[in-house]
Amino acid sequence: MTVREADKRVLQTPFHSRTSALCETNLWSPWKAYTVVDCYSVLTNEYFAIRNATAVFDLTPMTKYRITGKDGLAYLDKLMTRKMGKLSPGRVMYSVWCNDLGHVLDDGTVFHLKENHWRLCSQERHLDWLLATAMGFDVDIDDETDDVTGLAVQGPTSCQTLKTMNLQGVENLKPFQLKYFPFDGTELMVSRTGFTGDLGYELWIAPAHAETLWDALFAAGKPYGILPIGTHALDIVRIEAGFIQAGVDFVPALEVVRAGRGRSPFELGLDWLVQFDKPVFNGRKALLEEKEKGSRYRFVRLDVEGNKPANESFIYNGKKEIVGHVTSATWSPSAKMNIALASLDMPWGRTDDEIYTEVYYNRELQWNRLMARCRVVGGAFFDPPRRRKTPPLNY
Repeated sequence: MTVREADKRVLQTPFHSRTSALCETNLWSPWKAYTVVDCYSVLTNEYFAIRNATAVFDLTPMTKYRITGKDGLAYLDKLMTRKMGKLSPGRVMYSVWCNDLGHVLDDGTVFHLKENHWRLCSQERHLDWLLATAMGFDVDIDDETDDVTGLAVQGPTSCQTLKTMNLQGVENLKPFQLKYFPFDGTELMVSRTGFTGDLGYELWIAPAHAETLWDALFAAGKPYGILPIGTHALDIVRIEAGFIQAGVDFVPALEVVRAGRGRSPFELGLDWLVQFDKPVFNGRKALLEEKEKGSRYRFVRLDVEGNKPANESFIYNGKKEIVGHVTSATWSPSAKMNIALASLDMPWGRTDDEIYTEVYYNRELQWNRLMARCRVVGGAFFDPPRRRKTPPLNY
């Protein structure tokens, strides 16, 4: 194989022998040099597996960095907008990190694996940035994306499935908590985390044990309606939960080409992640100025009139002036709503604003256009109590 051919090669995850055998549609897409399934068979079946049973998603391509060393906590506290000192071993924290302009580089989760050992999971690649910002700190940062494989196990029967795998005590895991279990002669890490807004867990293990983990998981989950899911079903539920995605709902600061296209945490509805009661973190000065002067944009969740998803649509005010755009949209089977995530120019996006979205849809080669009234929604479109209940109910 030539170097040019190797550079073009798309990698397969350690679960590929299992996922490819189940993928009836042959619909795949690239994700950070790996190939992942978009839809295995029937999209609605996969969606309802997440909301009514156990769904399994191969999240191996997620970028993963191991951070170690005696200055690891100080380094992470400078990098992140949240106070990392509150992240004790065995816990997970969601956060964002910014550049000096206060624009978001990415959002992700920080796992405190054990004393002086952390894992940062993100959508984008950040090794150069992480190493540059580590100057002066006694830390080691290693890209372990290929060394750790993962499965998201989500849905109301997910805990029952894991208990059937004999993971004793897994039902006592609280949201954003992790625990280690013996499995197949090695260590399986389970965290109560996910991207679905539902009860769920993420399983992390060395690639050599991936197929054994998949087989054991699906054998245990058979009585509980277990199904593999692809990116299309996952996208619907993350919009229902109101979760943003880098590269979709915002442009990561390092990828911005035109000045001003980046977004701050305040402009993404993530102001709750910015904690000014710690003295130093990247972008703090710029974010303080923005808090005092106001933001350029407001990120909102919308209930859109009708049932035609408003993908990539402009948003207008009552005077037919463009005041924003939709970043993500879908029909929500659980909320029975036509929903969207959107970025609006300030001061638009207040609950009593009169705003409309321009929707185009094609039926039998006939394009149709409609102006759909939008209503700003305060919280998540779907937020079941089982997501937080510990121990989860037996379904």
